[in-house]
Amino acid sequence: MSSLTRIMDSMTTTGTDTPGRLLQLLSLLQTPREWPGGELAERLSVSRRTVRRDVDRLRELGYPVQATMGADGGYRLVAGKAMPPLVLDDEEAVAIAVGLRAGAGHAVEGIEEASVRALAKLEQVLPSRLRHQVKALQSATTPLVSGDGATIAPETLTVLGAATTGQEKLRFHYRSGDGAETRRLVEPYRLVSTGRRWYLVAYDMNREDWRTFRVDRVTEPFATGARFTPREVPGGDLVAFMRRTVWRGTPSLDIDVSFDAPAAEVAARLPAGLGAPVPETDHTCRLRATVTDSVEWVALRLALVDADFTVHGPPALVSHVQALASRLTRAAPRPCPQSPACPATPGTHARGVAETPT
Repeated sequence: MSSLTRIMDSMTTTGTDTPGRLLQLLSLLQTPREWPGGELAERLSVSRRTVRRDVDRLRELGYPVQATMGADGGYRLVAGKAMPPLVLDDEEAVAIAVGLRAGAGHAVEGIEEASVRALAKLEQVLPSRLRHQVKALQSATTPLVSGDGATIAPETLTVLGAATTGQEKLRFHYRSGDGAETRRLVEPYRLVSTGRRWYLVAYDMNREDWRTFRVDRVTEPFATGARFTPREVPGGDLVAFMRRTVWRGTPSLDIDVSFDAPAAEVAARLPAGLGAPVPETDHTCRLRATVTDSVEWVALRLALVDADFTVHGPPALVSHVQALASRLTRAAPRPCPQSPACPATPGTHARGVAETPT
């Protein structure tokens, strides 16, 4: 049972206004400031003794309320051992929902799945007027994201995430790679973000088998309300299952790249899907990984690290980096000493270096 539910249940015997007053007190204390006891009493229209008693009740429910000594005394909500439920006003709820939608849409790498879970919980309790505000604000803004993956409506992710967490059977239309449209009834198992795409791993009821669906091809998702007991993914290993289904038959690259920069700096600029570089010295590192991305995409991501690097393999990546470096060099302005308008020094130089394939 949540703390907020316990507030409502445990206080009903002491007066009809007590639960609402405790929630109001909790909302005030969650503002990052210290509240004098007299000001709280005035805000809540109660005595200071009642404020002290209500603070004790919040402490019993696990909220770490710190009291300070003084003529008037003061109260502040401090960090505790666990994350207590938050009480949000309308503006705060809208702001958080918009931020979570951005996180779910890959605006912040590495938090997509957590964003979907939190967004599903929040939108489940948002009043319709606040949902309208969130959608209006979302439609009026354009996030500057990488653009490497397909665009997915946050509502689709929310429905899929809620059905997965709530263990509800799910219906949706699905468009396969060849354009064929089908209607699916599934038991959703997990939502998986690969950094560029979202996938839904689910047990297909009609086909009596496990399937992996690209979420950008899912339309009209609908949670049926029918509960199910989750099955175990084949082999018991979700990552291995994804490799067998999603990446089966996809060409892979065994990349080998060294960087003239510390491993921590390089890792902060590389997508998680490319792996983690290993330090060689305090100022250099090396990345060896097997990826299923195209050589074009890998070359661009390496260049975006903004550090000198050398590609040791595979030959296809070496050749593409060489071609890309030549193209960028040709695109740079050439020096023309005869003209006073020209700079005194030549233009750019390519930072990426590729070893010639043998």
